[in-house]
Formats: sequence, structure tokens, C-alpha cells
Amino acid sequence: MEQDVNKVAVIGGGLAGCECAMQLASAGVQVDLYEMKPERYSEAHTEPGLAELVCSNSLRSGDLSTAIGVLKKEMGELGSVVMQAAEKTRVPAGSALAVDRELFSAEMTALIEGNDNINVIRREVGSLDDPELEDYSSIVVSAGPLASEALTESLSSRIGEKRLYFYDAIAPIISRESVNMDIAFFGSRYKPEDDDYLNCPMTEEQYYNFLEELKKGEKVIPREFEKEIHFEGCLPIETMAERGDMTLAFGPLKPVGLVDPRTEEQSFAVVQLRAENKDKTAFNMVGFQTKLKYPEQKRIFRMIPGLENAEFLRLGSIHRNTYVNAPKVLAEDLSLKNDPRIHLAGQITGVEGYLESAACGLWVGLMLASRMIGKDIALPPVESSIGALLGHLREEKKNFQPSNIQFGLMPALNKKANKKLRKELYGKRAIEAFDRWKEENSI
Repeated sequence: MEQDVNKVAVIGGGLAGCECAMQLASAGVQVDLYEMKPERYSEAHTEPGLAELVCSNSLRSGDLSTAIGVLKKEMGELGSVVMQAAEKTRVPAGSALAVDRELFSAEMTALIEGNDNINVIRREVGSLDDPELEDYSSIVVSAGPLASEALTESLSSRIGEKRLYFYDAIAPIISRESVNMDIAFFGSRYKPEDDDYLNCPMTEEQYYNFLEELKKGEKVIPREFEKEIHFEGCLPIETMAERGDMTLAFGPLKPVGLVDPRTEEQSFAVVQLRAENKDKTAFNMVGFQTKLKYPEQKRIFRMIPGLENAEFLRLGSIHRNTYVNAPKVLAEDLSLKNDPRIHLAGQITGVEGYLESAACGLWVGLMLASRMIGKDIALPPVESSIGALLGHLREEKKNFQPSNIQFGLMPALNKKANKKLRKELYGKRAIEAFDRWKEENSI
């Protein structure tokens, strides 16, 4: 069957799918948006509308000294339908942008269904080999973290099942500048000279005090469809603590091979932080995937020597999430390396969060629409929020994990500044880089 060079199939009517479809439609491209609701619902969805928000109604801070605030600004300047609907349906939430979920979904549905270039098809696409997909020039899979089993199996067979993951086991990420280097020291168990790890030594008393609070910490109650996630490969650190007082000391906190250069002794336990980016401005807490509530994570993890004033760039979690090993399987344009006609967008790529998913879909739609008129847009600069997010999907790591937007994904500032000023500098640089990119690409 001959492909229609000006027609795109978007699979999934969540935030990413809607953003992608609207960017394409605004450029005059014909879009068929496939949404399986109400024919079928995922374990988390209950309403038939598009862009249903299943968890929080918050789209987080709008402050331009935060990476998410900058991302909002960038999305707005690129014509984001999500930002348009969010502003129309916002509810009071201080400096954060929060929405009435029902009104937001209704507004998004009306905007999408009311666009003459978008045809919403209410049926499940269970396979990328579906004959109905043959005549599209491009296919965008934006099925979200709860993609149907059939579509997941189809994608898995296309990319190789070892490159598709079903659960996030996410540990907190900490700003390097907030670590107390009078206590922490560099070194790994097998290469003492290695500076990819920061180590926070604990005495026996400190360990047991930490352990006690860890056991008592208030936890997030898992939703019904997430209860199966507690398997041995990614147990929450608090669950490990409950298995015995020495479980952590013989596990992720084992001190073996980590001699404190100041005391020339091995501590009772050691918390390791692993470099998260090339510039070593952000460090991951090794083995600290957790179901603790966010305030509890901050309170308890700041008991660790050296982390008394820790600045958390990302907090930990464990939840169901279908996503690909993006650096391995996706090209720069988020197409499959082994099938350039198929693109991925949203959380399935390895971005985390409502707006991050929407921004990913927006970019894919903008990029494809430009291509169809013979114009190639350069990737947004990694100093910008959307560019940093896309850069995360390109940077190969030993243990690729989904990430929301945070300044730790951007290049280092290479200048000393206090926490407040540093954030302002990151935000200012991001805005300037984004503005230059828009001008250079005539956007």
C-alpha cells in the first residue's frame, strides 16, 4: 500500500499524544489519533476523555529558577496545547500550576476533537504490524507508562525484549554542591582513585539511628496496579531494612573496600553516591529506591553524615512504568533505530512527569511537521529545559532510568554560587539558549 506522505498516526491520546497531534495539525498535517478508551481502559484510567490526569492535578512550579518552570515557558512559546488548557482550567495552588482534572481533560478533548486536521479514532491498536498502519508516512507511539499488553509485546518484539522495562526503581539524585565534603570522600571499592563515587561514612550509632527512622518513615500506599512491583531486584530500601538490622550494612551500605582517607579506617557502614552526569554535578544515592513520602525522604536521608544540607534534584520512587532504553534503541529524532518510520513520545521514551511527557510529544510533532515541509530543525540546546530532557534520552548510561526535568541534566555552570543564585543562573542561561535556538531555526 502506498504511504500518504502527509498523514501521521499517533497512538495514544494522553498528554504526549495530544501535544504531538496538535503540533502536526497546526502545520496542516493530517493526523489520525488512536485512543483505546472507552473501548478499553488501563488499570489507572477511569474516564473517556483525552489527556486524563491519573495522579496529581499539579503541573508543578512556574518559577523560572526551576527547570520545570523554564520548561513551562518553553512549551508555551512553542504553542503547547497542554499549557493552553492548563491556564484555562487552573485552580489556586500558590506558585504551582494546578488544574481541575475533569475540566482539563474536557478542554483538551474539545481542542483536539475540534481540530479539522485531527481524526480521533476510538479503538485499541494492539500491534505495530496492524495493516491499518501501513499507509502512514510516520507512526508515533505515545501510549504512556501503562501501554496495553498487546502493544507492549509488539514494541518489545520490535526492539528486543531486554531493552523494554516495566518498573521504575528510582533512587534520589543530590546536587554535588550540597554534599558536605568535610565528611564525604571520593573512591570506589575496587578503584580507590575513582571519583565516580562519593562516600558518606557512618558510625555504628549513626547507622542504627538512621535505620530506626527508616523503619518508621511514612510510606506511599501503592495503587492496586502497582502492588506486584516488590520483587527482589528493586526492593525499597525501607523494605530491606525491615528484613534485619544488618541487611543494609551487608547490602547497599556495606563498607568493604571503602577506607576513609581522613581516618584511614573502614567505617561501620557507607552510603555511596554515584555520579549521574558527565560534569559530576549530580549524584545518585546507590540502592536508595524507596516508597517513602517525599518529606520523609528529605528528613531521613539528611540524617546521613555529609547530607545534612542535601539538595534533592530528584526524589526516589518505585512504580510501574513501561519504558525503553532510549540511548540504545532511539535515534536523535526519537525514531526506532531499526525502524525510522516509528517514533516514540512521552513516558515510554524514558522521561518522567506530566509536562516532560507533553514536551516530548510536542517536540516529536514539531520535528515531524517541519520535515514534511522540507525543513530540518536543530535539536534544542542542552542548556535549555527541553533540550536537556531530550539529551537525557541520548546519553548512554550503565543503568538508564527515567528522569524528570532538573538542572542536573544540563551542563555545569562552571562557576561557584550559592544555591539560590545557582538556580537563577541555570534558569537565565536556559532561557537565553532557548531564545537563540528559536531565532536560529526561525521558530
